[in-house]
Formats: sequence, structure tokens, C-alpha cells
Amino acid sequence: MCWSRALLSCCALLLMLQPSLDAVPISIDKTKVKEPEQKPEEPPANVDTGLHYDRYLREVIDFLEKDQHFREKLHNTDMEDIKQGKLAKELDFVSHHVRTKLDELKRQEVNRLRTLIKAKQDIEGGNDIAVDHQALLKQFEYLNHMNPHTFEVEDLDRLIQSATKDLENYDKERHEEFKKYEMMKEHDRQEHLKTLNEEERKKEEEHYEEMRKKHADHPKVNHPGSENQLKEVWEEADGLDPEDFDPKTFFNLHDTNGDGFFDEQELEALFTKELEKIYDPTNEEDDMVEMEEERLRMREHVMNEVDTNKDRLVSLDEFLVATKKKEFLEPDSWETLEQNQAYTDAEMREFEEHLAQQEQDLSQRAVDLQKQRHELERQQEQLNAQKIELQQAVEHMERLKSQKVDGQPEVHKQDVLMIQNVPLVTVEGNDLSHVQADDNQLHVEREAQLPGHQDQLPPGSPAEHHQQHEEHQQNSENPPQHQEVPAVHPEVVQEHPNQP
Repeated sequence: MCWSRALLSCCALLLMLQPSLDAVPISIDKTKVKEPEQKPEEPPANVDTGLHYDRYLREVIDFLEKDQHFREKLHNTDMEDIKQGKLAKELDFVSHHVRTKLDELKRQEVNRLRTLIKAKQDIEGGNDIAVDHQALLKQFEYLNHMNPHTFEVEDLDRLIQSATKDLENYDKERHEEFKKYEMMKEHDRQEHLKTLNEEERKKEEEHYEEMRKKHADHPKVNHPGSENQLKEVWEEADGLDPEDFDPKTFFNLHDTNGDGFFDEQELEALFTKELEKIYDPTNEEDDMVEMEEERLRMREHVMNEVDTNKDRLVSLDEFLVATKKKEFLEPDSWETLEQNQAYTDAEMREFEEHLAQQEQDLSQRAVDLQKQRHELERQQEQLNAQKIELQQAVEHMERLKSQKVDGQPEVHKQDVLMIQNVPLVTVEGNDLSHVQADDNQLHVEREAQLPGHQDQLPPGSPAEHHQQHEEHQQNSENPPQHQEVPAVHPEVVQEHPNQP
């Protein structure tokens, strides 16, 4: 038996990567069997284990398989020793080329996990939060995250232990997922009925019952692993006479990779004929998800009955022993899924409560998000108003700066003309024509009052002497005071062209 056979049996659910060269010869009456056409041999297909690190696991096995020393050690290693990590210590003696390739595989896997962590963070909206990859990598127990560069003995030991534990729980998780699927399907059906009126609901219920009865109306299903079930495969799949059924020959015919064991995939292939009695993908009443669950139930049943050492494999000896038991010759009837509801009423109620709580949490989350949206909109409006005020202030400052550079302050509409802090006239806009006219009139009046601008009398005449006498008398009584003429602002009133 090749080394990968032993390692993968301890990990379970993994197929053999290479066929054995010493398979048991098949004893068949050649007079009753047609010689099959010879076809080129193809390597057995690898079935996905369902583990998220399935590819990494297989690649490690592929390269370890290439080291002759490791293969030889495995031949003499007990299964319990493999599980306890004794085989992993032999990693120190593999070739440098294999170790280098394993180092590269580990680095690629660590980078893949980091990418997944970053993608999950982006989806959850934590783009601004620093990622502690070392802390998050702790959840991946199948490798030593403290040393992301080289593949060591601890890495192989972790890989074997993790795969063993994860695969032991794999079937249980599949059953739980199927149970949730069935409960959700029933929940959706009930919710749909609530949207219908009484007449429509009655028709829908009648159609549902009709589909259930139609699905249950199928040929008898043989007990998985029983003589009747295997003989049917022998006759219909292998084309052999059921009277010539031979357990040893049957085993070798269906040990497709020739390693001397039935693995779980090879066992499940034996139930295809039984499943076809119940499920047809073209029928409305048949659910293919339920078919895969039925296949899993059949395989688990046979493993529990035949796999005596619980290594999740059926050896030829185990198979031959099982064919001599009473359960093989006179089995009980097999109850299919429609006869065994996947969930209880209590589980359905709990599931409904869980969905109701989820819906309530989502509604509250939606309310909180709406409040956050309104608050952000309010803050945005405030920011926009502040922006407008700031722009206006900048524009005002630019205008003042421009006026200061020009040196000509603008006279705005309804500005009051001030002369020595005395309001003289209200100016409409920049119209100064009437101000200039008033200024001219002011100059004329002042000139008339100034000395030397009065009418001249003939010198020496009595009238002149009389005028001089009166002026002298007035000056004696009222000494002349200096009369200030208010200055006219040069920017508003132009000087009279004849003013000295």
C-alpha cells in the first residue's frame, strides 16, 4: 500500500493519489463476461474534501510522495503513530528539493490566507483599521503561522491533526446545513401562503400534498450494503448474472483505484441506482439537495456497519466479513428521507425565533443607518452654508483690496456727501452735476461779498466821502471778524474755473 494511502486514511475522506500495483486478481467467468475495450488508464479523480485548505493539503501530499525515504518510512508506520506525529518527524530527512518546494507551498498558503482576511475586512467596512495578521492567522490551526516562510515538522503534524479533526466533523456539519436548508424551505413556503387569499392558499396546499405523494411513489429502495442492493448493482451496472454474485469479485470490480479499500466516494457510487429510484432532476417534486443528503445517509450507514476499525475505509477483509452477517442477508427495510423528517417541531420553532430575531436586528440596523444618514446630511448642509459664507467673505475682502489699490472709493447710491463732517447733500449714484451747479452759485455769492467786487464811486465825490464815513462808523461799532469759507472736498466738487 502506497504511503499516501496510509496518510489519507488517517485524514479521512481523501482519495488515493496513485493506484497500487499489487491489486487482488479478479475471478470472473470469462464465458459470461464480454471483454471490455481497452482504454488508456487515467489517474483517479481527486474528490474535494470540503476543507477550505483542501488544495494545500493535496499539494503537500503530492510532493512528499516523491521522496523515496519518506515513502519507505510510511510503509512501516502504524496508523496510531501517524496520528501521534511520529511520521512528521521524518520530514527532516526528505530531499532538499522537496523541502524547498514545501516552503514555497506554505508561503503561498499564508499569502492566500492574508488575502482572505483583507477581503473579509473590506466587505465588513473596516478599510481604515489596521489588520493584525498574526492574531487572525491563529484561527488556521493547520499551519504554524509564527513561521510563515518554511515548512517544518510542526507544519506537517498540524496538517495531519487538523485534517483528521475537521474531516471527523465534516459529515456532522453537512447534516446541520441540510437541516437548516429544509427548515428554511418550509419557512419560505409558510410565508408564501400568508400572501395568498383563502382560495389560493387552498389550491397551494393541495398542490403541495400532491407533490409529496408523487415523490413518495417510487420503487422499493434496498437496504444500503445489503445482498439485494449489491446484487442489483452487479446485474444492472456490471451486466452480470445475479446468480453468479461473488462478494470478492464485486469488491475488486468497484475498487476503482485498485488500492484494496473502499473509500467513501467509492461506497457512495454504489448507491446511485437506489437514488435514481427516488430522485429525478426533471421532476418538480424531487429535490437534488435531498438526494445528496440521502446518499450521505446511506454511506454513513454502511460505514457504521462494516468499518470495524473506524478508519473511514472498508478493507476487503471487512467487506467479506460483513457479507456473512444476518443484516447483509436479511436486512430491515430502509426508511428514506420523506419517512424521516430532518428536524423536530421544537427545532423548527427555535429556527423561526432565530429568524425573527435576525429580522428584528436587521430592522434596527436599518433604523440606525437611516439616522446616521440624516445626521450626515445635516452636517453636510452646515458645511455647505459655512462654505458659502467663507466665499462671500473672501469676495468682500477682494473688493476692499481692489478699491484700496485704485485710490478712488466708490460712491454708492444714497451716500451722503460730507464736507468737514457736515452733511451737505445726498448724492444719487455718481451724479455730481447739481453739486457742481450749487458750487458755482456759491462762488458767485461769495465774490459779491468780497472787497473790491462792489460798484466803484467817483473818487473825491461827496457820495464817496459819505460811504467811507459810514463804513468807518460800522467798523468802529462792529470790528470785522475773519469769515472762514468752508472748503469744498476736491473729490466731489470741482473748483470754479474763474476762482482765483
